[in-house]
Amino acid sequence: MLHTPSKPSGLGLVLTHGAGANAQAPLLVHLATIFADAGWFVLRYNLPFRQRKPFGPPSPATAAEDRAGLHTAVEQLRQNAARICLGGHSYGGRQASMLAAEIPGLVEALLLLSYPLHPPKKPTQLRTAHFPQLHTPALFVSGAKDEFATLEELADAVALISARTAIQIIESAGHDLKKGASGVTERVVQEFTRFVTPS
Repeated sequence: MLHTPSKPSGLGLVLTHGAGANAQAPLLVHLATIFADAGWFVLRYNLPFRQRKPFGPPSPATAAEDRAGLHTAVEQLRQNAARICLGGHSYGGRQASMLAAEIPGLVEALLLLSYPLHPPKKPTQLRTAHFPQLHTPALFVSGAKDEFATLEELADAVALISARTAIQIIESAGHDLKKGASGVTERVVQEFTRFVTPS
């Protein structure tokens, strides 16, 4: 699902969904629309696990297939934009970051929305083993009430990444980035655009 800007800036973003959603998730649709208004080509992408089944969570056994699908989507978007970034919500963001760690230089930057640092109430089960191998600049967007990562936990985890990073906190929001988060999509687009094209 490709969003085409009326005034292209040369920037492109592959954007994917979380474990319980698909590329039609309202957060992704709204983000893609605002990014396109700002000059970005945006490809909203259904991960392979969601292409196989309309409902239900992904399987750890097929996570590599999800990353391979993201890789293909990135290469497809190169037909439209010179500078490609990759992003996703929750599970989608985790797979995006793992793919970038596996293939350094694949994309220019990552947009990681509600990164699932650990399962709720299981702070020792961290999903950061690949962070030291991640050399792609990354913007993390997290709700202040996200049960998958406290602000302190996120700051400690991001410190493991050697590339340029930033954290954008959405006050009063949880993992879905919705509650109390007025104008969140506009703020995310502005912040990520500045992150990718610093003055």
